Amino acid sequence: MTGKSGFAERNLKYIFPLPAVIFVILLMIFPVCYTIFISFTDWTLTSGRPMRFFGFGSYLLTLRDPRFHAAILRTFAFTFGAVAAEAVLGTIIALILYREFRGRNLLKFVLLLPLVVTPVAVGIVFNLFYDPTIGFLNYVLHALGLPQSGWVTESATVLPSLALVDIWQWTPMIALIVLAGLSGLPGEPFESAMVDGASGVQVFFRITLPMIMPTILTAVVLRAVDALKTYDIIYAMTKGGPGYSSETLNILAYKLSFEYFNMGRSSTVLVFLFLIVFLFSLGVMRLRKKFEL
Repeated sequence: MTGKSGFAERNLKYIFPLPAVIFVILLMIFPVCYTIFISFTDWTLTSGRPMRFFGFGSYLLTLRDPRFHAAILRTFAFTFGAVAAEAVLGTIIALILYREFRGRNLLKFVLLLPLVVTPVAVGIVFNLFYDPTIGFLNYVLHALGLPQSGWVTESATVLPSLALVDIWQWTPMIALIVLAGLSGLPGEPFESAMVDGASGVQVFFRITLPMIMPTILTAVVLRAVDALKTYDIIYAMTKGGPGYSSETLNILAYKLSFEYFNMGRSSTVLVFLFLIVFLFSLGVMRLRKKFEL
């Protein structure tokens, strides 16, 4: 017993984190490694033959597929449009909430409401708003004498319409993160600027914005990584349609695996998506370090 207790006491720093390490390996590292493994095979559920090694064959087929190229462009267009708008609007909302006024706490509570709604439910509700015949948005446009839109039923408007849903739901998250960053700023630089006669605009662009830029970039990284992987809202609202107009990499991977049953090709798309997310996160975090310096 003494030997066992002595072993435990000597290795507490390894024993305590062990359950968390096992959890990460089983639920995070193993699926990634398994997906990479499948991407080097020609596994097709409808072929009737066992999985076999295919090398970089699936990668070459994917890189030659125009549908894959279009899905990459749609993924970037959706992510850039949604996250850019969320960053700007979230920062403006945070600056407004940073001031003391009556109803401030109530407004914070209201901002939290979109974050607690499941994305599928949000997609279903917005489909009602976007409906070309009975939708509320087209009713408003008609009442104002403006031309009506097909919203998610037209190729030209489907991506902006989906991005608008994402903006509605996730702008509050960036606003709350930026607001936390504003609350942690020291007061001395602002007091010195006021003494020197700096205007409010000068204080914002030369003191406030540079000081909260690392916080904004952190929020942008978190949102962009999530936006690049958006699946639920798009599938619930359009399933990648009309045609392929809203088919992003996640939707393409889903269709390749669960509609065409081509697991090898689907895994290659997911590997490319993983690389895009990883490289993007790495680039923005390096940019964040420059602002910290």
